[in-house]
Amino acid sequence: MHYLAESNRVIIVGIPGVGKTTVVSRVVELLKEKNVKVSVSIFGTVMFNEAKKKGVQNRDDLRKLSVKEQRELQSMAARTIASISDDVVIVDTHAFISTQEGFYPGLPNHVLEILNPDSFIMISARPEEIYNRRMTDTSRTRDIVSIDTIKKELDVTSAMLSTCSILCGSPIKMVLNTEGKVDEAAKGILSAMGFNNGT
Repeated sequence: MHYLAESNRVIIVGIPGVGKTTVVSRVVELLKEKNVKVSVSIFGTVMFNEAKKKGVQNRDDLRKLSVKEQRELQSMAARTIASISDDVVIVDTHAFISTQEGFYPGLPNHVLEILNPDSFIMISARPEEIYNRRMTDTSRTRDIVSIDTIKKELDVTSAMLSTCSILCGSPIKMVLNTEGKVDEAAKGILSAMGFNNGT
């Protein structure tokens, strides 16, 4: 049914509030309907599992660690994910981490070299939609931000991911997740992976 001789590694990024988790879940459902063996690795969760061994109690505290500590955790997480051999391996992550030192890349070169991704997807949404989603999300500890801050985060994400694409020589696709159109966004991602209608 499917044509993949080896794992298709896809890195999907998006700032909090774009609806990344919802879209990725739909992508997984659609791939399973095509009998494709797919796994999703949430990079921050894999990092957190390593950080817990070092005494970190809360996932949102990861970004408060020093850059050196974050770098070590990133490498550990990347090696764990790189060992997965499913048909499609989706890496759900962020293009940057906001630290006291500034924006730290979520996908620095040492991580990209380990993961060796085939493609990059940036899930986006209108800044106003992102703002509204963040304000109604009670599941995470979120910093209060403005629309302008969200626009800046989208710009930084785009710049970071473009650089990743250049470093890896892998394509990048922007997918807009408009309110109420999750299926459309998910199908856009499948198309970027090479799964067209009927494939």
